[in-house]
Amino acid sequence: MTITANWSYPTAVKFGAGRIKELADHCKAVGMKKPLLVTDRGLAPMAITQNALDILEAGGLGRAIFADVDPNPNDKNLEAGVRAFREGGHDGVVALGGGSGLDLGKCVAFMVGQTRPVWDFEDIGDWWTRASVEGIAPIVAVPTTAGTGSEVGRASVITNSASHVKKVIFHPKFLPAVTICDPELTVGMPKVITAGTGMDAFAHCLEAYSSPFYHPMSAGIALEGMRLVKEYLPRAYKDGADIEARAHMMSAAAMGAVAFQKGLGAIHSLSHPVGAIYNTHHGMTNAVVMPPVLRFNRAAIEDKIGRAAAYLGIAGGFDGFYDYVLRLREELGVPDKLSALGVGTDRIDEMAEMAIVDPTAGGNPIELTLEAAKKLFAECI
Repeated sequence: MTITANWSYPTAVKFGAGRIKELADHCKAVGMKKPLLVTDRGLAPMAITQNALDILEAGGLGRAIFADVDPNPNDKNLEAGVRAFREGGHDGVVALGGGSGLDLGKCVAFMVGQTRPVWDFEDIGDWWTRASVEGIAPIVAVPTTAGTGSEVGRASVITNSASHVKKVIFHPKFLPAVTICDPELTVGMPKVITAGTGMDAFAHCLEAYSSPFYHPMSAGIALEGMRLVKEYLPRAYKDGADIEARAHMMSAAAMGAVAFQKGLGAIHSLSHPVGAIYNTHHGMTNAVVMPPVLRFNRAAIEDKIGRAAAYLGIAGGFDGFYDYVLRLREELGVPDKLSALGVGTDRIDEMAEMAIVDPTAGGNPIELTLEAAKKLFAECI
């Protein structure tokens, strides 16, 4: 089977090895004449980024890059990106990278058309309707990891630099006009990033599947996304040049982001404060807190996880699934406790208070109370 396809779900996705060469054509197709490529500091000097800039330049679209993006992008990064967009006279954004570059790039494209502060568009109720849609710039997304799925998402996660709280900023126009999923761009990922981003994709699928809200289409996508991770993440981790495994992991990442329209849960509620305060890798943080959250939610999800285990070819129902998660983490070098990521016990109360008001908390199968969050953090650290 040739892993090359054109999809229109949830947006136009150009999937296949080598398809980065189409970048300039797709930028032109959505009306860009002078795009700004947004990525993170680590990716900026790398060959894949320079190649993307070469393609844009060869296509007559100039060569402009903004890379002042932290691992957990914040409002200061956003302000600088919007300023670079306006001062450069740009008319579109190429968001390239993992979650940080994609989230920041999408938010830059959104905020260039706004006069209100970004926090006015937090994913609360109908706050997204406050936005002016006329000035939102078009977006072409190019993921270089297989985890966040932000390339097919309608939101960005931005950290408030003053309060150190992560906020989900939402608007339908955050969805890129075109996404180029080229698995060759993920071949150079270090093992630790392959593991962290892969476990992020798994966490998205697991929490979406476990969420109590009714969305059977998302549940089905989440289930198949978990299967792809089970089959191909160990292969991608062992052999970074396994292009088939890299391709299927790109699919799993996108599927997780589509699926979590159904909801997320306490894995992300705990992970977001940790990342905001300690600047840990989001996917790796998810992987560390996953087992305690599974135990916490067991009473509500045992039967559902049993059905998932059967589909995934895992014997033993919930217990078999739980043991599989532990084995997978060990195989990928995921630490058992957050202390290995530099997280201390001195801010548990603060993180617990942040966790219970995180927008993902409402999707947890069991109510995440303040005391429950404190207990979970104590177990995780």
